This record gives sequence, C-alpha cells and structure tokens, in this order.
Amino acid sequence: SRGGGARAASAARSGVGSAGRAFPAGPGLARARVCLLAHAVLAQPERNNAVSMSAHSMLCERIAIAKELIKRAESLSRSRKGGIEGGAKLCSKLKAELKFLQKVEAGKVAIKESHLQSTNLTHLRAIVESAENLEEVVSVLHVFGYTDTMGEKQTLVVDVVANGGHTWVKAIGRKAEALHNIWLGRGQYGDKSIIEQAEDFLQASHQQPVQYSNPHIIFAFYNSVSSPMAEKLKEMGISVRGDIVAVNSLLDHPEELQPSESESDDEGPEFLQVTQVDRENILASVAFPTEIKVDVCKRVNLDIMTLITYVSALSYGGCHFVFKEKVLTEQAEQERKEQVLPQLEAFMKDKELFACHSAVKDFQSILDTLGGPGERERATMLIKQINVVPDQPSERALRLVASSKINSRSLTIFGTGDTLKAITMTANSGFVRAANNQGVKFSVFIHQPRALTESKEALATPLPKDHTTAMNT
Repeated sequence: SRGGGARAASAARSGVGSAGRAFPAGPGLARARVCLLAHAVLAQPERNNAVSMSAHSMLCERIAIAKELIKRAESLSRSRKGGIEGGAKLCSKLKAELKFLQKVEAGKVAIKESHLQSTNLTHLRAIVESAENLEEVVSVLHVFGYTDTMGEKQTLVVDVVANGGHTWVKAIGRKAEALHNIWLGRGQYGDKSIIEQAEDFLQASHQQPVQYSNPHIIFAFYNSVSSPMAEKLKEMGISVRGDIVAVNSLLDHPEELQPSESESDDEGPEFLQVTQVDRENILASVAFPTEIKVDVCKRVNLDIMTLITYVSALSYGGCHFVFKEKVLTEQAEQERKEQVLPQLEAFMKDKELFACHSAVKDFQSILDTLGGPGERERATMLIKQINVVPDQPSERALRLVASSKINSRSLTIFGTGDTLKAITMTANSGFVRAANNQGVKFSVFIHQPRALTESKEALATPLPKDHTTAMNT
C-alpha cells in the first residue's frame, strides 16, 4: 500500500526498522537503508515503472562502458614493450566494477539510481583516457611514499606516470560543482579539497626527482573545474586539463565582497562562499600539453659494464659466432637481434661524459686481461672523451646496506654519479633494484651487457654465411 511505502521510506531515512528497532551501526546500516528504500519505491507502482526503466537504461550503459574500458586498458598495457606497471591493477579494478554492475543487473544487489552515477567507473574512465592521451606512459595507479610537512610517512597514488616518469597525472571525474563546494567547505566531513590534494602532490614530487628534476604535475578534469580553482592550481605550478567553467555570484553586489589589501590570501575560499558554478559558461577548454618541457640532464656517468659494452667486438659486427662460452653465444645472439651500440651513442650524444677513478681502473684491468687489439684501441679513444673524476659516493649511497647485489664497487660508481647529478649508464639492473628496495632510487639508463670477445673469436665457430646474410637483411 502507499501508506506502507511511506512508512518504509521514513524508516529508511531515520535508520529504524519496521518493528521499531534501530539498525545496528556499521556497514550493514547502509545496506539495510538501501533495501528499505527499494521497498518504498516498489510500494509505489505508478512511479516505479519510470524509475526502473531509467535505472535499467543507465545500468546497461554503464555495463557497456565497463566492457569497453577493459578492452582499452588491456590494449594500453600491450602498447609498451614490457607492459605498463599497474596495468593489471587497472584492469582488475575495471573487472570488479563490471562484476558489481552485473550483480545489480541480475537483481542480486539493491542500489539506488543515483548511486549508479557515482560508481568508480567515472574515475577509472578518466585514468584510461588520460593514459591514452600521453606519451611514454610507464605506470598507472602508482603508489609513491613521501614525508608530509609534519614529518609523518604518507603514500600518494598517482593515476598516470608518463613521459618516462617526468609527468604525474591526477585524473578527476567528479563534477565541478562538487569540487568547488568541497573547496569552499560545503562538502561532507573529511572530504579533501583538490587544492589540498595538490599540496600533497607537490610535497611528494619534490621527494621523487626523476633525473634530478621534479616531476611535472597535471590535474586532468573530466567533468570541468571552476575558474577560481583552476587559477589557484596554476599559481601552485600545476597544469590543468579540461573545461574551465565560470562561477556566478549569489549576491547582487559582489564588488562589496572584494577583500582589502590587508586580508590574508588564506581568506580566498571564504570570499568565494557566495559563488556557484555555471557549467554552461565554459571559459576555456585545455587539452593535455603536446610537449611538456623537461629539464634534460646533460651529465652521464659510465659504469664498468657500459665501458666494456661500448668497446666490445660484439658491438662492432663480431656477433656472428658461436663461442665456447655459453654466455658469450647468448650475448652474440642478442646483439644480432638488437644492437646495443646505437642505443648507447644516442643517449650519450651532446652530453658530458664522466667516470669515476675506480670504474676506469677496473675497466683497464679487465681490458689488459681479456681485451683484443681492436677493443683496446677503441678503449683508448673512449677514455679521451671522458672526464675521469675521483671517487665521491653520495651520502645516501653510503647508507645502503651491503648484500649480494650491493657491493662497495657498485656503491662507489653509482654514488659518484649521484654526487655529480649525472645519469649512470649501466647493465647492472640487479643493483638498481636492490637499492630501490632500500628506498634509494638512482637515475639510470639501463642497457643489455656485452662482454669482451675479440680474443675469443679464434676458438669460436663462425656462423654460416647464409645465416649471417639472413640476419643482416
């Protein structure tokens, strides 16, 4: 009956059951309220049909969007060689969202129509679209650790890390009205404004330099942002992507509200509390920047394996052999598939080259023992191009705890590069991972290793000419 429906709806709002008992506290309370609200709607058939049709249409649309986003996220992960870190996590979140929506469709879960509009799908869609519009995406949903202004350890989730790590993107799907109201203090208790979140991003980015530069931050708004908020973000040094919409004053004489020069900047939001967002009045539509200016590090620190790889006979056409040593044969095969020297030369071009004393000394020792005449000649030419500097490991390198992957020689080489604010070229990915696990992230360029092989060619078996020709075509 209508009376029964009204009583059920009233009970749902008040949190009291049909028998007059209060619902127990906890997550069950929300579910019980949703069920009672659903009962109240069902008790009013003349309204229910229209509501059900509208909700069902929206539900079908959401399910279709979720399926499409899963395909796009999977394609995104495949777009980069080696995959995108966090790609599987993004796909997993989308699949969980789809599963929930399918449960609603099957009638296994009761949900209000308004809740369909505020699922996680909006945010996940914003992440996918952001990643699709940026270059060199290395990770999504990446968690960074940092220390806040109070000295407390915190974590921050960056939705998209792009441009090889130089760009952090926060994808925002909430409507401009909600974001503006939260900023003005009209949100729910505990809501963190976009400006407060921007402060967290800046704090974290200053503690996570990439090649000695702080990552550039972009806040991407997919449901608009108010012009005062956009201006505030720009003042903070954060780029804004999306539609920037106007705000209208709710008073007849807004000029009377202009703050005096003596008032603090912190009083800005109070001044804006008499404004509301005008979504129809779009002041600007800002796309992702096509070229993000990055301060490229012009210093390179060469480790021992890079020096060896640069002069190795394998890197100069001597890769068409089967060597007696299995590891050399494997490296020769890798070189035939993918040449390393062009990668090294491209990275080193127009940069200042450094190597610490220990690295050069050990390189010369290995060269004297294993190097062939061509390799020694190339080494002499290379050393002339390098600034050989004293060993000077950085403090954070010296704090690393020694292990099977972290030895004193590696500490000295990588630590010297850190002191010089240079990018260390290396094939020693084991050290890089081990240091990272201890919270020390070095700026590195990692490449495949190549050993000195010229003196081994006499005992090696040359590959057949037809095989060599096939590999070169």
